[in-house]
Amino acid sequence: MADKILKELTLKIWRQKDAQSKGKFESYQINNISGGTSFLEMLDILNEELISKGTEPVAFDHDCREGICGMCSMFIDGRAHGPDDDITTCQLHMRKFEDGATITIEPWRAGAFPVIKDLMVDRTAFEKILQAGGYISVNTGGVPDGNAIPISQDDAEEAMDAAACIGCGACVATCKNSSAMLFVSAKVSHLAKLPQGRVEATRRAKSMVAKMDELGFGNCTNTGACQVECPKGISIANIARLNREFLSATIKE
Repeated sequence: MADKILKELTLKIWRQKDAQSKGKFESYQINNISGGTSFLEMLDILNEELISKGTEPVAFDHDCREGICGMCSMFIDGRAHGPDDDITTCQLHMRKFEDGATITIEPWRAGAFPVIKDLMVDRTAFEKILQAGGYISVNTGGVPDGNAIPISQDDAEEAMDAAACIGCGACVATCKNSSAMLFVSAKVSHLAKLPQGRVEATRRAKSMVAKMDELGFGNCTNTGACQVECPKGISIANIARLNREFLSATIKE
């Protein structure tokens, strides 16, 4: 069955020159969009129209357009990545909207993610947290033979689930406190569940949490909104694990 055609849409888009400038919403009309068009493709079409009219196009982040890179971070109609579950913005299709709808599009709203321009935000704070300890730096030897290091199936599955985090920032944008606990806990968890990551576990938990606080992210109050809007379904059980890792590191010291 052919996708529906959205004959007329109103796009209410946040426009902001840079982090120092005041921004505002501006409205645009776009017509005859197929329901099979992705949200980013729809913005591409809008930008082509704006350029043809001599108007500055809307700046937005994107890269892989396959739900992997996490760059397509937008707040759409009050939800991170838009009105669908377990997807990134690039995986959102226009069939999720009704003909004649007004769609509100904003950048992430968090102090630690300053606006670069329009819908683009600076998420290098996440990179700084990873640089504080989200890696293995010790020599753990060569690549072991398969099954040479006994790891339970449960631990392996939990590590892989946590490693699915793409660092898009939806958890921060959704949290009323702009907390980065889900992101940090996912990065700590996927290493904490594997033998190679245990060597630096104490330093990792304390360093990453300290850097998160330094960069101005808020505290976690366990509302669970981050888990609901995470495009990769990262569980808040990882936050409990991060708390245990942090407490253990504090006691050891």
